[in-house]
Amino acid sequence: MSVAMSRADYVASDGVGLTAAVRAGRVSARAVAEAALAQIAARGPAVNAFTTVLAEQARADADRVDAAIVAGGAAGPLAGLPFAVKNLFDVAGLTTLAGSRIHASRPPAARDAAAVAALRRAGAVLVGSLNMDEYAFGFTTENSHYGATRNPHDRERVAGGSSGGSGAAVAAGLVPLTLGSDTNGSIRVPASLCGVFGLKPTYGRVSRAGTALFAGSFDHVGPLARSARDLAVAFDALQGPDAADPAASRRPAEPCRPELSRGIAGLRFAVADGHFSRGGEPAVLAAVGTVA
Repeated sequence: MSVAMSRADYVASDGVGLTAAVRAGRVSARAVAEAALAQIAARGPAVNAFTTVLAEQARADADRVDAAIVAGGAAGPLAGLPFAVKNLFDVAGLTTLAGSRIHASRPPAARDAAAVAALRRAGAVLVGSLNMDEYAFGFTTENSHYGATRNPHDRERVAGGSSGGSGAAVAAGLVPLTLGSDTNGSIRVPASLCGVFGLKPTYGRVSRAGTALFAGSFDHVGPLARSARDLAVAFDALQGPDAADPAASRRPAEPCRPELSRGIAGLRFAVADGHFSRGGEPAVLAAVGTVA
């Protein structure tokens, strides 16, 4: 296996490409983790997406992935993929901040949130926790306690929220995959403003156990990534029943990555008109019309 990976190669790769390289032995999970940590150190401070970086834990997890591959075992569909999570997800050994200063004095979480654990079981390597609007109540991630997260494309602009750290971390090339939460746009807004891909799954398809909920009857958790393909692979690792979340669907997981090659033939689309077709940016409305 390669013992080094350049930051440029790391940033240029989507998650599926990275995991394929790790599983094929073209690069080690440890090399990918080191490239991620180097990118976070180089670009992270200007963006302020991270509130905690778990460097030593990431290295140890990456080494376990490499050991599994050398031993001929199953390393998982997300083998060696660096990811980070909005700091309202429990991470074993870390205090769950939910963007709040008050929570900083609470004891560390005893175990990972269900979604975090699912990605780690799939071989992904957790590298840290991400900034957010306090208690997920906001659309800009200008946090009074942990500072504002900046849009990597223009640091004079906001990254969106409340999962602003999640969107900015992907857009800045810090990690190819993050987890966020969405009550009223908190995955979709930062994904849009940062120019990345985000998925608000159907309610109940991804367990919220181990997360600090904003509004339990509305909250969804889901991934943000560099490509739709990455979203599909991550969602397949995340979805499924969970008795620990009373809102989780009992419906079994339905893999969506195979659906990516089907194309759009036969699908029916609805286009919102009325209020949604008036008063917006003409260029945006024209683009939607072209696609439709």
